[in-house]
Amino acid sequence: MGRREFAVRDILEVYSHWQHGQSIRQMARSLGLDRNTIRKYIRAAEDAGYRPDTPRSKDEWVAFIKEKFPETIDSSVRSSAFPKIDVYHDLIRERLAKNTVATVWRRLRDEAGLNVSLSSFRRYVNSRFPDIVYPESITVLRPDVPPGKEAQVDFGYMGMLADPIFGKRHKAWAFIMVLAYSRHMFVKIVLKLNQLVWTECHIHAFEFFGGVPARLVLDNLKGGVIKADLYDPQFNRVYAEMADHYGVLIDPCRAGHPKDKPRVERMVSYVRDSFWCGRDFANVYDANREAIRWCKEVAGLRIHGTTHRRPLEMFESEEKPYLRPLPEGPWEHVEWRRAKVAPDCCISVCKSLYSVPYRYRGKTVDVRLTKDIVQCYLNEELIKTHIRVPEGRRQIDPNDLPEDKRAFFERCPQWCMKCSREIGKAVGEAVETLLSTDTTYRLREAQGIIRLAERYGALRLNAACERACKCGDLRYKTIKTILEKGLDRIAIEELPDHSADIPAFLHGQQQFDWAKKGFEEE
Repeated sequence: MGRREFAVRDILEVYSHWQHGQSIRQMARSLGLDRNTIRKYIRAAEDAGYRPDTPRSKDEWVAFIKEKFPETIDSSVRSSAFPKIDVYHDLIRERLAKNTVATVWRRLRDEAGLNVSLSSFRRYVNSRFPDIVYPESITVLRPDVPPGKEAQVDFGYMGMLADPIFGKRHKAWAFIMVLAYSRHMFVKIVLKLNQLVWTECHIHAFEFFGGVPARLVLDNLKGGVIKADLYDPQFNRVYAEMADHYGVLIDPCRAGHPKDKPRVERMVSYVRDSFWCGRDFANVYDANREAIRWCKEVAGLRIHGTTHRRPLEMFESEEKPYLRPLPEGPWEHVEWRRAKVAPDCCISVCKSLYSVPYRYRGKTVDVRLTKDIVQCYLNEELIKTHIRVPEGRRQIDPNDLPEDKRAFFERCPQWCMKCSREIGKAVGEAVETLLSTDTTYRLREAQGIIRLAERYGALRLNAACERACKCGDLRYKTIKTILEKGLDRIAIEELPDHSADIPAFLHGQQQFDWAKKGFEEE
């Protein structure tokens, strides 16, 4: 049999009987103790100068016992459960290096079948492992929050997790949302900390709870709060839009005061200890499946230290009816960018170009992007809306350009053919033939031919186009050269029969005469 451990109360009974004049034999029979044990305690008292006829108070005897016998244990930690727990002594020490007392107890209960209470297990740990149990810091209890009124949000670092695609190990964080009334929580493991992840975690949390709390209390993370201020915080635009869609108020903590949200602050270490540490997950998807199960079956069914109730049961019966219902339509994720309007009245967003009214050239605008729409704002005023186009494309509205620059977009191929026919038959035929192939490439050339009428008049342009058609060269430069050299005034009948073989009258009458002379010599 193992050596029996004596409590302070046991030794007090020995001294009490001794002061009442009982003999060692009588005390052994009455207290059920060994005579040698009784002699040991009495001898220690006599060596200290104590006599049975000298009365001593209980406090004096307690101080004496703790001084002379420091190995004695407090009666408050004595329990019949200790022998059951002793079987796992070494395993408990090993697990306490990674997990809290409550987690070690819960896993031994679930995995090894240890049938003792948590309070007995704590007394055992405090007695056997005083070197690794640290006192908790003193906290001030915050007032209770009405059901459905508040949820507290935080990110906490968990550890390393393998990437499901490449197999590399990445840092993993846990997004945690705790309902302040019931303490029911939602946990999601993520490998990135960006705006998209931040908002998606909130949406998944609302769907997990089946409703929306009235207020969100959070740290001053850049994903939620751009500028921390007690009276006028500046929220991230995307996060503010998400909160507006779900009808929830954003209430950030004071800068540098994380204890403004103590209900979730404490849960970061609890999630890390109870859910994460000591377990291996195949990937982030496996971790999140287990996180949902853990939130319902472990964290949701534990007896909370403050409420002394199960968070899941408390949530279902008392808090869920007070949550606001989810919106009918899902929230569409948006992005906000800033862009400067260039001299060409365009902004560059996500490698695409979009036009903005020319009066905003040089201004920096806020750009809101959804899956299908691009909206430009200046000082919270909507100034332009476009359909979103793929990367490398551009969306130009001619109405955004000045009057003198807008003509290029208005003078489309249909406009060119209509206007050319109004100038003259030959001009119409020339433009129509020019645009019959490579329309986009030759559009500017057709517009240039039509503009020649403003300088040389419709009759001369029509004659020049007729001569160009006769020569088979309808380029803009050819027609312009004919007009500049006055060749349009020479009657077509005066040309020799082989004139059609001459490429064009690009160099004036002298070159034509030289070419004509060469043909005659042949």
